[in-house]
Amino acid sequence: MGIFNPLASVYAAFMTTNDSSKRNGPGRPRDAEAADALKAAAIRLVRDRGYSRVTIGALTDAAGVSRQTLYNRWPSKAELVMDAFYDAASVNVPNPGPDVPGETALTQFLSEIFEHLKRDGDCLRSLVAAAQDDTDFRDVFWQRFVAPRSTIVKDLLRRSQTRGELAPDRDIDILSNMIHGAFWYRSLNGQPLGVREAQLIARDVFRQ
Repeated sequence: MGIFNPLASVYAAFMTTNDSSKRNGPGRPRDAEAADALKAAAIRLVRDRGYSRVTIGALTDAAGVSRQTLYNRWPSKAELVMDAFYDAASVNVPNPGPDVPGETALTQFLSEIFEHLKRDGDCLRSLVAAAQDDTDFRDVFWQRFVAPRSTIVKDLLRRSQTRGELAPDRDIDILSNMIHGAFWYRSLNGQPLGVREAQLIARDVFRQ
């Protein structure tokens, strides 16, 4: 499992001294560096303060860029924050291979998610809470964070159904909702999640 360091790319960019990495203007990083700096700031500040307490001004100050630089790339704070966390989560939650048996693939997938929740559980819970109060953010949170994982699970279950690992009458949408509901319920209530919970959920889904 890869380990995501949100500051690594920023530090690397600022330490580079060749001509191709020079900034455009005093004190302002180039566009790619600015994007990395803003993403790193978003992750750090949301982890520290929670989504609702992070302002646009705090993000731009932490990244050392102007508000216009942020808005040139993202239309809102929500889009920036979800881009940052989508990148981080994508490193840690790979899509299981198509040839892995369904129960094993689901166990591996859930185990990776649970590792991510161990590190960023408080932050993700703040994003879930913010999604209840901010409909615009809720849409972005669904599109960028929830829906891609739901798609992975549904594809995994459909492959398993095709191979005869799941009964043909099992409803894939309902199974996906049950899988996500099981671990979000525990996460939102501060209950532990680990490999054992991943195994139990997968075993129950594939019980014939």
